[in-house]
Amino acid sequence: MPLTLLKIALLIPWTIIMSTLAILAIPQASGRVFRWTARTWSQVILWLFRIRVRVTGAEHLRPDDHYVFVSNHASMFDIPACLAALPPDVNIVFKKELTRVPIWGWALRFGHFIMIDRSNARDAMQSLQRAAATIRAGASVLLFAEGTRTLDGRLQPFKRGAFSLAVNSGRPVVPVTINGTFRILPKGSINVRPTDIELVVGTPIPTAELAGKPGEQILMGRVHEVIAAHYEDQSEGTEHAGFRA
Repeated sequence: MPLTLLKIALLIPWTIIMSTLAILAIPQASGRVFRWTARTWSQVILWLFRIRVRVTGAEHLRPDDHYVFVSNHASMFDIPACLAALPPDVNIVFKKELTRVPIWGWALRFGHFIMIDRSNARDAMQSLQRAAATIRAGASVLLFAEGTRTLDGRLQPFKRGAFSLAVNSGRPVVPVTINGTFRILPKGSINVRPTDIELVVGTPIPTAELAGKPGEQILMGRVHEVIAAHYEDQSEGTEHAGFRA
């Protein structure tokens, strides 16, 4: 625990520096510098806490295409892992509560990532419309389909928002399975444990022939099936080989 607290103390000034740079980069229309700050921030965090990310399936992605990435969510470390490992054009759709953090939250609120207020259906719909505009402008987006982090390490049911966005945008959906993050930092804990994270990138699923709520349900089922097939149950009583002392 003392070592974790020391690393968190080092993380605070690093986050302030990179958040300030991100705020200064907001006026750039493309968001390239803003995303660079988020990616660099993430890479340093992973290095600081001795967390390695191994990616499989990246060959499924075309460098000149953009996607709706849909992932499971088990830990706060899912965000830096995805930012560090996925293509650099990815914009994260994040929950409004994260904007409460000083400086870092300001960068999120006013930056190029997409905030969603889950307590307000109208605002949530507007956020999805902004995400669709982001895709049309030539960037990818990442959504955590469960809506919030798992409390027990098991894969949760998915919410429709990510799939509504995908169907309405017509862009392929890429299922992303994140394994190994639940025990790094379980929800409610501050004890960070070094380990290896695995990101399994699935084959893009076309959405052009899907429409309406039935299409969204079909897509949600397909993505859940792919993520579940690669998902390692991280609940209590299961072992994970990735931990490092």
